[in-house]
Parts: sequence; structure tokens; C-alpha cells
Amino acid sequence: MKLLEVDARKQSCISEEQAQFFLDNGFLVIRNALGEEELQLIREEMMVLLEKGAAGVEGDADFMYGKGGKTGAKVLKRIEYVIDKSDAMKRLLGHPFILRSVEKLQGSALIPTWDSMVVKMPDEGIIVPWHRDGTRPEPEGSYDPRPIFNVDFYLDEADLSNCLWVIPGSNLWSTERAKERYSREGFDTSDAIPVPMNPGDVIFHDIMVLHGSPAGDGNALRRTVYYEFRPADLEAKYGPHNEAYIRLKQQLLLACIERRKSASYGTEETQFEYRPDGAFAINDIQQPETYRYAHEDFAR
Repeated sequence: MKLLEVDARKQSCISEEQAQFFLDNGFLVIRNALGEEELQLIREEMMVLLEKGAAGVEGDADFMYGKGGKTGAKVLKRIEYVIDKSDAMKRLLGHPFILRSVEKLQGSALIPTWDSMVVKMPDEGIIVPWHRDGTRPEPEGSYDPRPIFNVDFYLDEADLSNCLWVIPGSNLWSTERAKERYSREGFDTSDAIPVPMNPGDVIFHDIMVLHGSPAGDGNALRRTVYYEFRPADLEAKYGPHNEAYIRLKQQLLLACIERRKSASYGTEETQFEYRPDGAFAINDIQQPETYRYAHEDFAR
């Protein structure tokens, strides 16, 4: 199939057609989401974290390691809670095009949940087998039509040696069909498509879509930072987090939107207005005490 590509410089939000493509296929490519200044700031701050992690961090579960795809050595693969560790990542969460697009797909009471950086180290890219990022919280067969999804910002080029592969439409598959597919031996791409990306591009991908990437051998560095978003009412009803978490993450989102306004690249933007209604309306704005809300501390 042909990729549907959105140019963030030419519109303020994804269109209805683009939203439907995402719902049908489980992913959507957005080009040019980040300008040069913002991209460079994020790259610099994430490189500091990467170098810290690559040197080896003991006793900090936020830094995660795997077996290198070429030598089998211990290699950095992921860093959790990057909003807490980076001012540029706080401002990035307030990105108006992204938030307006998430709102179109989820409604006004959206909340950010996970935030991480995923790394393929040079020449040692760890294989990411076919998988779903999670499961829907509702009973299967009664899924809410609003997607739960990740927003992946690419800080480096992703070519055929290290890019994401996606199986279009697998977000709509049953658990049994998905399990059969990701249980196959090897990294079979016969029913998948590659998604090459440039620095500053973004992928929306549904947590239910099957995706992965092969091991690297000669691959360049690839860093991707991502946020997951969920509708607050689904989170309140099914979890995995409790309602206290929802309220805290709403305040965190508001604080990040405010931080973006003071950035040089934010002053020329039409900022997103976060106005959740109903049970999740915000009546009292409070500055977050922290930007790291550990998932296990707020489990239902």
C-alpha cells in the first residue's frame, strides 16, 4: 500500500480523511512536525541522556538495556520518563499540531501517559520483534472507537536498515489472529511495509497495530521519543491508572503547554487550548510538583 503522508507545515491539524486512514490502518506519517531549532534542542538534550545510558547506569530502572544485534554486548535500548529529564521534552508535549490531532481522534479529555526514548545504537540495533504495544482495556468485542496510540518523534533518519515496519490494518485484528502473526519465526515482512522517516517527522501508531524492526548490522544511530495518549474517561473506567493519575497528568499537560509558549519557536504558533469537559473539566490549575509519575504508584 502507499503511505498517506501529512505535511504539518501546511495544515493546523490532521484532516478527516487522514484521521480515517489512521483508524483503518493503525498508523499515520506526519512530515516536518519539528522545526530546525526545536529539533536541534531535543537532539542535544537526548544525546546527553543517551551518552549517560551508553556509559552504563546501575540501579536506575529508567535506563533499559538489551543484547546488541551484532556483538551481543549489553546495549542501551530505552530510557523512560524523558519529560522529567528534559526541558525540551516538556515543551514538546505542548506541540499544538500534535495536540489538536490527538483531540480530533480522542476528544477533549485526552491525557498523556507513557513518555520514553527508544534507541537503536549504531551498528548494534536490537531487534524489536513483531508486537503490539498493549491491549485495549475494554472487553474484546466492545472496543471504544477512539484509538489509544503513541506519537513517535524521530530525531534521526530511519532508513531500511533501521526503520519501523508496520502491518496495515492489524490494529483491527482479533487477539488470536495477532498472536498467530507475531508468533512466527524470524522477522517476516511479507505482509508489512517499511516506514522510512526523516529527523523531525512523526508517526502516530495505534497500540494495537503490529509493528517491529529488524536487528541492525551497520545501521546508524536512531533515536525516537514518544508520548502515549489515552481518553481520560476510558482510563477512569478501565485503567491501568487510577483517577488520581488522570488529574495529575492533566495538570502536567497544562504546564507543558505553558512552557511551550515561552520558547522562541512557540511564540509564533497558535497554541493548543486544553479544555476537557464533563467529569474531567479543570477548575483549578496547579503547578506539578514533579514530571515523573511512576506507573506502578498509580495502578488501579
